[in-house]
Amino acid sequence: MSIRIGTASWAAKTLIDTGRFYPPQAKTPAQRLRYYATQFPLVEVDTSFYGIPAEDTVRQWALQVPAGFTMNVKAFRLFTNHQTSPAVLPADLRDALPPALKTKAVIYYRELPAELLEALWQRFEQALRPLREAGLLGLVHFQFPPWLVRNRAGQAHVALCAERMAGCRLGVEFRNRSWLDEAHAADTLAFQRSLGVVHTIVDEPQGFTNSVPAVWQTSTEGHALVRLHGRNAGSWNISGAVSSSARFDYDYDDAELEGLAHRIIELDRPGLDLQVVLNNNAEDQAQRNGRTLMKLFAELGANLVTPGAQRAAA
Repeated sequence: MSIRIGTASWAAKTLIDTGRFYPPQAKTPAQRLRYYATQFPLVEVDTSFYGIPAEDTVRQWALQVPAGFTMNVKAFRLFTNHQTSPAVLPADLRDALPPALKTKAVIYYRELPAELLEALWQRFEQALRPLREAGLLGLVHFQFPPWLVRNRAGQAHVALCAERMAGCRLGVEFRNRSWLDEAHAADTLAFQRSLGVVHTIVDEPQGFTNSVPAVWQTSTEGHALVRLHGRNAGSWNISGAVSSSARFDYDYDDAELEGLAHRIIELDRPGLDLQVVLNNNAEDQAQRNGRTLMKLFAELGANLVTPGAQRAAA
C-alpha cells in the first residue's frame, strides 16, 4: 500500500494569516502552491465546491506542481444537491437561467432545465482537463449533503453523478447517517462497489444525524480515501454564517494521530493507493497534523509517498 497525505486547500485565509506554514517569500497563490508541493504530495481543491473554476486557472495550478503530485477536486456544490446561489454560476449560464430562478436566493439541481445542467457538467469536465492531461488529477470528490438520504431518489442521484463523471475516479462521501449506520453500511458499500466509486472513510464527531460512522472498508481494489474532519462536536452544527475553519477547528493530539495511523495501516494490501486528506482547516492545524502523520507512517515502515523535490518560490 502506498500512502499519500495532504490537506483540504492550500490557500485558506486563516492558514496564510498565521505566517507559520508558508515562508515569507511565498506571497502569491502560485508561489504558495509551489511551496506546498514541496511539503505534501497531495492536495484537495476546495474552491471548486463553491464555483466551477476557469480552465485557465486550473492550467496554472498544473504548471506549479511537479510530476507525481496529486490534486483531488471537490465537485461543484450544485451537482451534489447542495443549495447554490445563482451568483456563483458562470456568467453566461447564469444569464440563461429562467427568470423565476434568477431572482431566487438559492437554487437546487432538480430546478434547472436539462440543457443548463448539461452545460454545467460540460463546463466542470472542461475545467478538469488540464489536470487530466498532465496526469495530476486524483479523485473528483462528491460530498453529499445531510438531506441526501439513503432511499431510491438518493441512490439514483449518486448513480447519476457517477455516470456523468465516468471518465474520472470518484470519491463519495455521505453526511446522512442513514447510508452508513449499522443496518445499512454493507448495502451502501455494495452500492458504491457497483458504481466503481471510492468509499470515503471519515473521522468526524459522532452522535448527529449529519455525521456518519467511520466504516473502515474499501469499495474499490486500487484506491481508498480517508478524510479527517476533526472531532469538535461543539462546532459540527454551529449555526449562523461561519467559515469552514470555525466548523472544523480541531487540533489532533499525537495520541489520536497515532491511533489513526495504526487503523489506516490495517487497510494495507498490495497495490492499494490510499489517500489521507486532513480537513481540520483552522489556521495551520491540518498542515501540522499532516506532518506528524507522515512522521508516524515513516516510523511504522509504511510506503509513504514523499513530496516532490521542488524549490520554494523566490
